[in-house]
Amino acid sequence: MSKKKKNASQSKKFKNDHPLVLFKKSPIHGWGGFARTEIRKGKRIIEYIGPKLTKKESEQELENLNCYVFTVNDDFDLDGSVKWNPARYLNHSCKPNCESDVKKDRVWIYSTKKIKKGQELTYNYGHELEDYEDRPCACGAKGCIGYMVAEEHFETLKETEASLQ
Repeated sequence: MSKKKKNASQSKKFKNDHPLVLFKKSPIHGWGGFARTEIRKGKRIIEYIGPKLTKKESEQELENLNCYVFTVNDDFDLDGSVKWNPARYLNHSCKPNCESDVKKDRVWIYSTKKIKKGQELTYNYGHELEDYEDRPCACGAKGCIGYMVAEEHFETLKETEASLQ
């Protein structure tokens, strides 16, 4: 199936009725979530949902390249790849306007600053350094690190990349 046909069929199947988030084509990557209205700093925007996975099941999903597995706690993770998880369309950014937070074993996306109507909602996916080369970043933010890694790894990654030059 062509990429255009696949995206069109996905959009027809996806119910785009979230009160705060409009899902549409993103300049960052594929689909993205955009603010339907102005969103204040600290607002709980959307829940990242999916079936619970044991850590063993999560490992298997990651080996199968499921990039929507979200760590919840020491006992289980979530498989966010399901169609009924619209939060999976929120893109990574090196300069995000949202962040994820786990409260009572539920994953929520919150705004970290005031977001204007129409702005794309992004958060840092928080990936470790391992295999960072497999996760190039296309966020386009000023100072983009070039790879999807947690902010705590930015300096180490800059040093690593500089040593390779």
